[in-house]
Amino acid sequence: MAGSGKIVVGVDGSEPSLKALRWAVRQSELTGDPLEAVISWEYPAAGWAAMVPGLPSDFDPEKMAGQVLEDSLKETLGAEKTAAIAQKVMVGNAAQALMDRAADGATLLVVGNHGYSGFRATLLGSVGLHLTQHAPCPVVVVRDTA
Repeated sequence: MAGSGKIVVGVDGSEPSLKALRWAVRQSELTGDPLEAVISWEYPAAGWAAMVPGLPSDFDPEKMAGQVLEDSLKETLGAEKTAAIAQKVMVGNAAQALMDRAADGATLLVVGNHGYSGFRATLLGSVGLHLTQHAPCPVVVVRDTA
């Protein structure tokens, strides 16, 4: 039975996000909902780039984030499955970016229990915690057991 929306999964290249990606792919196969993989990026607090000596003039964080997303999908799923997944690079806070994409017709939002920005010892990272409290659709948090 085909679903009525999409499944949004947050991917940042961390092992928990890759586990969430694999879980979301299986769920998509079960429900027939299309899958959208999302990565976000943002500049740290004001002016840091000007203080970094030797930053290349062609430095493009959006392109880099897109490459991390593409590489994560291909290395985890292979080229054929990756081709069937919509990819979205967002500028801004990860939790807000995922909520914005989920608000655009998602039936489910899937994230790992922590990413690169969190403390590994925590049970649930700040993004996952925010999403479980504020997302416009059900949220699945895939736990990293390693």
